Amino acid sequence: MAGNSNRKGAVRKSGSKKGQTVGSGGQRRRGLEARGATPKAEDRVYHAKHKKANAAAKSATGRPRNTRKSDDGGPEYVLGRNPVVECLRADVPATALYVQTGIDADDRVREAVHTAGDRAITVLEVGKPELDRMSPNGMHQGLALQVPEYKYAHPDDLMADARASARQPLLVALDNITDPRNLGAVIRSVAAFGGHGVLIPQRRSAGVTAVAWRTSAGAAARLPVAQAPNLNRTLVEWAKTGAQIVGLDAGGDVTLDDYDGTGPVVVVVGSEGKGLSRLVRENCDSILSVPMAGDVESLNASVAAGVVLAEFARQRRLA
Repeated sequence: MAGNSNRKGAVRKSGSKKGQTVGSGGQRRRGLEARGATPKAEDRVYHAKHKKANAAAKSATGRPRNTRKSDDGGPEYVLGRNPVVECLRADVPATALYVQTGIDADDRVREAVHTAGDRAITVLEVGKPELDRMSPNGMHQGLALQVPEYKYAHPDDLMADARASARQPLLVALDNITDPRNLGAVIRSVAAFGGHGVLIPQRRSAGVTAVAWRTSAGAAARLPVAQAPNLNRTLVEWAKTGAQIVGLDAGGDVTLDDYDGTGPVVVVVGSEGKGLSRLVRENCDSILSVPMAGDVESLNASVAAGVVLAEFARQRRLA
């Protein structure tokens, strides 16, 4: 029996130079047993390749470090005390609040638990290892908020609903917008100025994450957002319904002062850096520019969209 000093061979014979010593009890033998394959460098949190892979993933998705999307396309986890509290204040839809066992409860933790209770969000007390699995960088601060995957509308349904409404269709399509804060701001502007919805590409675009929800100030709950497998093809189909496809660009062929936005319009907004992609620009009926004073060359994408939508809303009120 391991650890039994009375068994044969467990104690050295008397007269040994090293003297009588109790055996190891099998600890040395167990120390030599196999422990499984060595994890890949990318899976070891302390390895440089792991940090490099995380940085590459962040730059590809544009997702801030205090959010994490599950690998299977399921819910998203908002991590950290301030981000969690901000999401709860903005009424971001959530299914569960994870609180670390034995956490040092400050005002933010108490507010998060209290708000979650008022909104009937499940509050779960879990150990630190469970939160570490949700947060590859370990920046959860003892709090994590689970946000369900957003349900996107179909582009055909978005246009059909817009045409069925009492007002002329007013939609916004985003091209090359990868910052969820810009997406959230555009959703908020579209809702504020009577638009019917937002269209985004399925790939290489910001999605409706918790950050976009928070920036939209709750408008994402009231305004449909559709995803297009091919943005350009969807715009061509929408043009066939009679909608005018209007791209925004500083070097446009018509200014906002001269454009009639009272008819069915789809405003296409490109990124501040890349602008509109070539095919999307070629399929626009007009390229619209916003008149500006001074030396400012361009506006932020969400700001430019807000200015145009506000002008179209004014025109429609007077029509």
